[in-house]
Parts: sequence; C-alpha cells; structure tokens
Amino acid sequence: MNAKKILLSIICLLFLCSIFLAASQDEPFQTKRRIRKNINTLRLLRLTQILELTEEQAAKIFPAINRAEKEKMEINREIERKMRELRLALEKEAVEEKNIENTINEVKQLRNQLRSKDEELENFVNGNLSLVQRAKYLLFSVDFNRGLRKKIDKARALQERLRRKEGSKF
Repeated sequence: MNAKKILLSIICLLFLCSIFLAASQDEPFQTKRRIRKNINTLRLLRLTQILELTEEQAAKIFPAINRAEKEKMEINREIERKMRELRLALEKEAVEEKNIENTINEVKQLRNQLRSKDEELENFVNGNLSLVQRAKYLLFSVDFNRGLRKKIDKARALQERLRRKEGSKF
C-alpha cells in the first residue's frame, strides 16, 4: 500500500511539473489546452486513489467526467468571448445599452448552463458511487479545487516575479 502511495505521489508530482513546464512555454492556446488535459488526468488519478474505484465504476465515471469537462470548457470559452464583447461595448463612446443588456443576459444563461452541467455530473457520479465514496467525492472535489487554485496562484506569483526580475535586467 505504501509503495502505491509513493508511486501515485511521484506520478502526481510529474503531472504538476509538466503543468508548470507547459505554463512557461510561449504558445498560450496550446499551453492552456495541455494544462487542462494534465489537470484532468491528475484529477482522475487522484479520484481513483481516494475513492478506491472499481474498474467498472471507473469505466462508467471517467467518460462522463471527460465529456462534462469538455462541455464546460466550451461554455467557459463562450463566457470569455462574451465578456470581451462586454468590455469592448463599454469602451465605446456611444454605449448601446440594448446590446449590453443582451450580452449580460447571455452571460447569465451561460453561467446557468455551467451550474447545470456541474449538477448533472454530480448526480451521475453520485448514482454510481456508494455512500462512503460519495462523501469522499464531495470532500475530494472541494480539496482538489482549493489546492489547484493555490498552486495556480503560486505559479502566477512566481511568473510575475520572474517577469519583474527579467525586466530589471534591461
């Protein structure tokens, strides 16, 4: 059991290293895609370990999680696009309130779609887990996302320090 934990920890560390390495490259779109893929893979590995999923459970749950994550990613892209539209609309001298109102409503609808996807996924996952696994899944989701946010914030802070340091050289 200890050997499994050590091996999984090493795999997780390698994934985190690959995430940070990808973040340092110059191709923003490809980098984001690669980072998301690595994070999802890490999430699935950790989920398997923590929930002690059977092969049957993993075969049902993983495709659903992957599909939901892809759909949510598309919705998030659309939200980002709408937010850019909103910023541009507000920067114009003659603000067109009707367009702004429509964009706001579209963003609200997209956010509702995100919440709906999250609920749909959670219901599906819960339908395929035991009571103890559902409790562990709930805790895992919160802890994983919180930890991920902290690591991303640290990486951004480090990247900012490196930029400042490079900028002071010239």
